[in-house]
Amino acid sequence: MITDINQLDFNKKYTYADYLTWQFQERVELLKGRIFKMAAPSRQHQEISLMLERHIDRFMLDNNSRCKLYHAPFDVRLPLPTHRIKGDKVSTVVQPDICVICDLSKLDNRGCNGAPDVVIEILSPGNGRRERKEKYDLYESAGVQEYWVVQPNESFVIRYNLDEKGQYIGSRLYTEDDVMESKVLEGFQIDINQIFDK
Repeated sequence: MITDINQLDFNKKYTYADYLTWQFQERVELLKGRIFKMAAPSRQHQEISLMLERHIDRFMLDNNSRCKLYHAPFDVRLPLPTHRIKGDKVSTVVQPDICVICDLSKLDNRGCNGAPDVVIEILSPGNGRRERKEKYDLYESAGVQEYWVVQPNESFVIRYNLDEKGQYIGSRLYTEDDVMESKVLEGFQIDINQIFDK
């Protein structure tokens, strides 16, 4: 059992089985077996997350949606597509800021096993370019239907949706005074000003 993050070798690759034995306070994600530390979210990050959660939750309740909404920390295990898995080891565990899961068979007591339908990531200064690129690639290959990237410092949102080939197509940048809609949560719209409290 690992009780201190400093006991880990950051050059080594780990699996979900390893991850389950870690008993330290710091939050981490596994991206293809590599450890990424997660910084504590800022006040602005938390406010944006809460605003999005409220709007999505209200929409889902008003529309009697069978989908479920979760926020970090909530483990999402992303097995690689079958043709790329060696054995049954899962080496990717992420904690999206917000996710929506409509296939309830993916849910278990440990979180979600498989791709959520919608993932929302709110960028923080600590999110490196490499980490952002890896998550984009992981969410795309895992089959996350809709992926939102929220950039608080520049007050914009970009939404990616999978096309029929399983590749992301990006929307335009949604900025202040724009209204963005979800292609997965049919009928859901949000005023970008509300996200950034403008």
